[in-house]
Amino acid sequence: MENFSIFLQLLINGLIAGGIYALVALGYTMVYGILKFINFAHGEIMMFGAYLGFIFHVLLGLNIVISFFISILISAMLGYLIEKIAYKPLRKSNRLILLITAIGVSFFLQSIILLFFGASVKTLRAGKSAEVYSILGANITNIQIMILVVSIAMMFLLHLFIRYTKTGKAMRAVADNYEVASVIGINVDKIISIIFMVGSGLAAAGGVLVALEQNMTPTMGVTIGISAFSAAVLGGIGNVYGAVLGGFIIGLAENFGIWYLPSGYKYAIAFVILLLVLLFRPQGIFGAKTEEDVRV
Repeated sequence: MENFSIFLQLLINGLIAGGIYALVALGYTMVYGILKFINFAHGEIMMFGAYLGFIFHVLLGLNIVISFFISILISAMLGYLIEKIAYKPLRKSNRLILLITAIGVSFFLQSIILLFFGASVKTLRAGKSAEVYSILGANITNIQIMILVVSIAMMFLLHLFIRYTKTGKAMRAVADNYEVASVIGINVDKIISIIFMVGSGLAAAGGVLVALEQNMTPTMGVTIGISAFSAAVLGGIGNVYGAVLGGFIIGLAENFGIWYLPSGYKYAIAFVILLLVLLFRPQGIFGAKTEEDVRV
């Protein structure tokens, strides 16, 4: 019975972490699906969203729901500005230049947070303590339930947006063939901007949800970003549904891994999974094997 309680607790923790990773991984995979470019500043956008939630909820005293949506909106605009200022002028350049630019943007965002908030730990939690519910020996808080419900709801809304809206269909067309979409009249630049905004908004949502349960630091985007990137690669980077599946797999793997390993190795598990995927199935679960994969 004790082992079952531990199993159930790790399952709950893994699903909660997986929901966060999936939200962040969607930004990685949506950008790569069109530009074939890894936006390594994406984790820092998630971190920025968490600190925006701290500003509006803790410092300004706004309701957490209002703070949540304002953080998403501002982060979406941040993603738009980053794409227009840092990436669009270099879009036709070598991908290595874009990669270096993305790393530079990530350091820039970290520096802004360090400048205004310092390196000390912050917390978004305010008010009374979370209520704890017991399920067959495993514990889950009302905050954790909210995190899981909100993350799944946002992923479902993204599915509806991509599948049934005119803009979503245009996004799929651009992802399928960038040049053909441009020829048939789709405004590719506009679609790319929307993708950056949607991805950044989802990342910010993940950041605020994480901050509700854990502490915030200026480097929080690095560890979570790596796990989310591993999830995107595992699912097949460029595939939205693969990113969601990969997020939950990474979340479960990390949490079940610490059943056998010291907790300090938790985030190393994502590295190991990423390495194994790159070695044995670089196209991921849902990705199609390309000629480059065959040559490698």
